Parts: sequence; C-alpha cells; structure tokens
Amino acid sequence: MVKNSSPRPSLHVPARDIPVPAHLSPEAQAQLAQGTLSNPPWPAQDDSEGWRQMISRMDEMGLAGLTAIGRDIQAEVEEIDVQGVRVYVVTPRDREHGDSSVYLDIHGGALLWGGGESCRAMGIITAGMVRAKVWAVDYRLPPDHPYPAGLDDCVAAYRALLREHPPQQIAVGGASAGGNLAAATLLRARDEGMPLPAAAVLLTPELDLTESGDTFNTLLGVDTALTSRLMPANLLYAAGHDLSDPYLSPLFGEFTRGFPPTLLQSGTRDLFLSNTVRMHRALRAAGIPAELHVFEAATHVAFMSGPERRDRIREIRRFLDERWRRVATPR
Repeated sequence: MVKNSSPRPSLHVPARDIPVPAHLSPEAQAQLAQGTLSNPPWPAQDDSEGWRQMISRMDEMGLAGLTAIGRDIQAEVEEIDVQGVRVYVVTPRDREHGDSSVYLDIHGGALLWGGGESCRAMGIITAGMVRAKVWAVDYRLPPDHPYPAGLDDCVAAYRALLREHPPQQIAVGGASAGGNLAAATLLRARDEGMPLPAAAVLLTPELDLTESGDTFNTLLGVDTALTSRLMPANLLYAAGHDLSDPYLSPLFGEFTRGFPPTLLQSGTRDLFLSNTVRMHRALRAAGIPAELHVFEAATHVAFMSGPERRDRIREIRRFLDERWRRVATPR
C-alpha cells in the first residue's frame, strides 16, 4: 500500500515583532527583554565524547544560575544512597515542626544534564518553594546511561520513600525533563502495584518526546529560553526505544487505571505549552483531578523573580497544602 505523501495542510504566518507586554512586572519585562538564549549545537548521535563535553558545559553554565536563585534559602542537605542511587535530602529551616510531608523532586535538563551539584542546587530551590522535606534524585544520564536507567533510579527512590512515609504524605514532581520522569515514575509505580502519592506537580513538562504538539510549531522562535526542538536529545535518551512508549512519553499513558491529583503549569510563550495542555485534557478525560495554570508571557523557564514568580509558587504551595492536608503555609 502506498502511503499518501502529500504535505499536511499548513498556515503561512508572516514574520512579525512580538513586544514585551507592558502589563507585566518590571522584573518579568526585564527577563523577556534579555532576548534569546540559544540552545547548544547537538553532537552526532554516536559522538559520545561530544555529548559528554556539551553536557559538562551546560551543567557549568546552569549551576551558577541555580546557585544564585537558591542563595537565600536556608536548608540542611544530607546525601544518602538508595540502592546505588544518590539522593539529596533537603530540609528547609522554615519547615513547620512536625510536618511529615516529603516531595520527591526530579530535576530537569533535557534528560541529559542537571545531575550532581546542579541536582543538589535544584533540590534546595524546590525545598524553598514547597516548604517541605525534599528528596532530590540524582538519576543516571546519557550518553553512558540512556533509558531506562534514569527512570529505574527514580522508581527506586520512590519505592524507598514509600518504606519511610505513607503515600498520602508524598508528592512527586519535576520541571521540564523532570516532569517527564515524574509522570513516567508514577505510571511505572502504578503498573508495578505501588500505591500512588497524594499529588503530582508537573511544571512545563516534557511529556511528549515525539514532539507532536501544536506549540512545537507555533511557539518555536517565540520561546526565548527553549529555542529549538530537543529531538536529538530525545533520541539519545531513548536509545532506540519507541518514543511514543508511555514510559518515554507519558502523555500517551493510560490514566483511567489511576494517577494522582495533578497540578500543571506552563506559559503562553512556552514551547511545551501543548505538552502541558494535552496532559491536562488527558487527565480530565480519565476523571483525574487536574489543575492547569498558564502564565501570561512566560517562557519555558518561567519568571525567575518578581510577583509572577511569587504567584506561581503560591499556587504550588496551596495545591500541596490541600493534598497533604497540612495547615496552609504563609504566603
């Protein structure tokens, strides 16, 4: 049978300038005015050393920014070993006495970087955001450890957490690639008969490695933080597995068999907006309680300061307070 090779219908959009909205805070306007941060050039798939060098550069660049964001967060950090997986246990000093809730944090980084000290720094930022104990999983990464190594590590950490805490005290979350692994961890945990946690938090999540969503086209070039598709990274991570497999692209999972109540966040300039919106609809169609928060003019990295950032954090804390059934934390 000959497949139809006709091109898909498309809409031509003329080139245009997109101004920074005047109603945003000065902090948000300044961040958008910084312009485009180009993604790195991708090495060839078989150039393992090239990938290692690129990942090292991205970690070095990212760590400085992460350290700056978390510099005012007072927290104690302990490094533990969970079946060979390094986990940073971060306890914020403003955590309420007697609060037994814990957040399993899975870091982002295009499924390639964000490990080691970057993972530790992101765990501190998350602890300051959720005001709860955080387990930050330093999962294995490509090119040396492609799928399913990282997912195996996250599942192992969740299993270990269940031995110490009842599921109603646990939340699982992540941003970007961390949102992918958070959702995939929950699907794996459910399929392996583990109880599900009280909540999931998916922040601009990379839920579709096939990159089939509308905004991969409509917002390409508008998102100044995520300036290209991530297909080379997706293929390296997948290591020959089908990108549409739900453990690789959780958007295509079966949710009628259970998934935790979920908060999803994105922005109107976020390349992953379609990922977030489609996941929200999939969860709602399956009867899963799900909240969708889309922030005006926010790119993939959201806003790093100002009232927009405080608003985003306030929604996350409110959602977790409700799901953990803890007394609402000060705003």
